[in-house]
Amino acid sequence: MPAREMIAHLSGSPRHRPYIVHIEALPPRPPRYGTLLRPLPEAIEAYLARKGIRLYTHQCEAVDRLRRNEDIIITTSTASGKTLAFNLPVFERLFEDPAATALYLYPTKALANDQQKAIRELEAFTGIDAGTAVYDGDTPQHRRAAIRERARLVISNPYEMHQILPWHPKWGRFLSGLSYIVIDEAHRYRGVFGSHIAGMIRRLRRICGYYGSNPVFILSTATIANPAEFARRLTGREAAWVGDDGSPHGTKHFVLYNPFADRAEARPAHLETKDLFVACVRQGCRTLCFTASRRMAEVVALGAKDGLRAAGRADQVAAYRAGYLPQERRAIEDGLKEGPLAGVVSTNALELGIDIGSLDGVIISGYPGTMISVWQQAGRAGRQAAESFAILVAFSNPLDQYFMRHPQAFFARPHEHAVIDTENPCILSGHLLCAAAELPLDPGRDAAYFGSDLLAMADSLQAHHLIRKSTRGWVYAGRGRAVDAVRLDALSSETFRIVCNGRLLETMDRRQAYREAHPGALLLHQGETYAVADMDPDQRIIRVKPTDADYHTRPITQVDVTVEGEREQKEMGGGAISLGDVLVSERTVGYRILKGSESVGAEPLDLPPILFRTTALWFTVPEEAECLVRSKGLDLAGGLHAVEHAAIAVMPFYVLCDRRDIGGLSAPCHPWTGRPTIFVYDGYEGGIGLSGKAYDLLPAILCMTHDLVGGCPCEAGCPACIHSPKCGNNNQPLDKAAAFILLDALARACPHSDR
Repeated sequence: MPAREMIAHLSGSPRHRPYIVHIEALPPRPPRYGTLLRPLPEAIEAYLARKGIRLYTHQCEAVDRLRRNEDIIITTSTASGKTLAFNLPVFERLFEDPAATALYLYPTKALANDQQKAIRELEAFTGIDAGTAVYDGDTPQHRRAAIRERARLVISNPYEMHQILPWHPKWGRFLSGLSYIVIDEAHRYRGVFGSHIAGMIRRLRRICGYYGSNPVFILSTATIANPAEFARRLTGREAAWVGDDGSPHGTKHFVLYNPFADRAEARPAHLETKDLFVACVRQGCRTLCFTASRRMAEVVALGAKDGLRAAGRADQVAAYRAGYLPQERRAIEDGLKEGPLAGVVSTNALELGIDIGSLDGVIISGYPGTMISVWQQAGRAGRQAAESFAILVAFSNPLDQYFMRHPQAFFARPHEHAVIDTENPCILSGHLLCAAAELPLDPGRDAAYFGSDLLAMADSLQAHHLIRKSTRGWVYAGRGRAVDAVRLDALSSETFRIVCNGRLLETMDRRQAYREAHPGALLLHQGETYAVADMDPDQRIIRVKPTDADYHTRPITQVDVTVEGEREQKEMGGGAISLGDVLVSERTVGYRILKGSESVGAEPLDLPPILFRTTALWFTVPEEAECLVRSKGLDLAGGLHAVEHAAIAVMPFYVLCDRRDIGGLSAPCHPWTGRPTIFVYDGYEGGIGLSGKAYDLLPAILCMTHDLVGGCPCEAGCPACIHSPKCGNNNQPLDKAAAFILLDALARACPHSDR
């Protein structure tokens, strides 16, 4: 068995053994089969018999619930047959009702095209005429009318649907028969993006109602902590949770591997990743390696080719990432599935359900930010009863190192909460404009889709001359197309264009541009370094030029938080936790020039502040802890700053977010509380629910933060505990000893703490 032999090889290797901190053998699980309440149509039963498929318990539950027109959210494991669980009832409905249609939404074009193959195979074998077609930005114009007129199963993505909805009269036939809407990989729709998708889905439901249909929603997702709540927020409807996984899997050996176990001998994580990848390929293991960036995928793959060249196996590994041409990606997928490739180094582009066959093992270079991604990536290896392995190579950052010191926390902790905010006024107002452009808004009817504040928001939009009243309701009155003003992946319409010699490289909102593309900044784009030559804030154009500079830059920022209202408060020992509305001012006042981690200079900047209203949580520290810090002559401000950094580093373990989605501030005496206070706020206008969810989970977050800081072996603080790569103050001041005193008091004061 290649997987077991690989683990034995690593465990016995003097080169790798010192860095293995834990091996968890996840036990095998036998299959559990179910029985449908009534048989499927004969043609579909014949398809299952031909494939030798028996339905698992969760598949039977999904089919039976969908037959009763219940919305469902399926959260079973990777390769558990979720796709079949919804394909069967969809095709049954298409067979029974010649007018029925279905819509499948995938987060990427590559996944949509991959899934089309399986759907067409089912269509061809059963003879059920679905007219399956992909309709997205790549669909040729000459094919679009025929798809709208004849297709019964359309595969698309949220971006395309956003553009389609204003043209709904062209889709009248399809929408009037729409029976099922499948939203696959639904956990991708969270935060700002997910909140926008929730608005788009409500617009779609509203238009379906106009055409007389009421489609059933099928959400397929990785395991999350709050599936029912998440489904309700995404679609606006209750959904039954299908999570009792009946599929089998073999033993999985999960290795936690820490290149920083001996800091004196530490090597860069990407070099350790490359060496492990080469070892796996040499041992005959078909291996997929996930990296944190496009550039790192290329670097690790290139190093692996060099390491395998002497053995004549350099052509057996390849890199894979977004940006490759579709035919290149498909060739790599096929090469790993059934061709000459023994290993592929990929970004998270292969985390989704693209069929790459059975793998022996997976290497995950750096904790990918969520436990959802960990188990999605690890699940790509091993099928049915086959043994497999997964190796997590730790980076030096806090969460990675916490897991290396607390392996049981890694394997025992629940998955994160996926957060969607359907009440963010910036997001909601944009989708109201789109809705008014699609069908006249009727407050009495449409409050069911857009909430009880619809009337007040409509009045505000009318005052700004963006909508106007007509005899049929409010209609769009703005300039240009409403959908063009609403970006599904952002809040701000202030888009800065990054241009090099007249070529558009990428776009950023104003806040990101001020932080990352200010005058003098070095910008990394697809592995290439560019220097910012000029920024025009009025025209929102940033001109850059290629450079081979041997340094990097980091912005210097000043943050101020003004509390405008407190919504909730609860006591916490000698302190308090609050949730409320705040005004945040972020000003980029300069930037540092660094070589490695050493600052070699600084330059001032004169940029206007970014002001935005958002939601924040804040908490004060117990007075006894403050007094103890002062009596020991420690730096209270440095301790608060360190707690802020560590808590923000831990927060993504509980709430699905990126560190860039949240901001923080600590103050020895904040004007609102008059006490030493730490703020954590949503980094978006209007808030997106992250701090609200963290408010509910703060006791657990602070207890884990306490363990993180207390368990780190460093003396004064390091990137594995209290340093932050995003800190606008160059990680100054920081006081680890003061931070631990504060955290010890906070952890003991937390409700339900056993400390």
